[in-house]
Amino acid sequence: MQRVILDTNFLLLPLQFKIDIFAEIERLIGKFEPIVLSTTLNELKKLVGSRSVKISRLALSAMEIVKKCRIIEVDVKPEENYDDVILRIAKENNYVVATNDRLLRRKLRKAGITTIFLRQRAYLDIEGHT
Repeated sequence: MQRVILDTNFLLLPLQFKIDIFAEIERLIGKFEPIVLSTTLNELKKLVGSRSVKISRLALSAMEIVKKCRIIEVDVKPEENYDDVILRIAKENNYVVATNDRLLRRKLRKAGITTIFLRQRAYLDIEGHT
């Protein structure tokens, strides 16, 4: 079964665009295990406390989605940012990454890592899948 890392901005998509990310990912790759890294969970917790009601609401919704995912504790090296951690874990474990972050997608593409992303604000698509 393929494992898929869901990053922060990807977890915010369902409420923004009314997309069932689990059904869409299964349509693309079949049965999978959704993974959320501890760094992503921490980032979401910060967003829940945001002064922006909209961002806080999106983050609360994302926290509900996280309950359906396996949380993986990760160590962050001093020189790493969130994207670097996702890239490292995906590469080390041959995980697919679900993200809508263009810069991260570019880094993942260069590293040969399969990515799932939102296309035309309507459905998910996959890149680099064999």
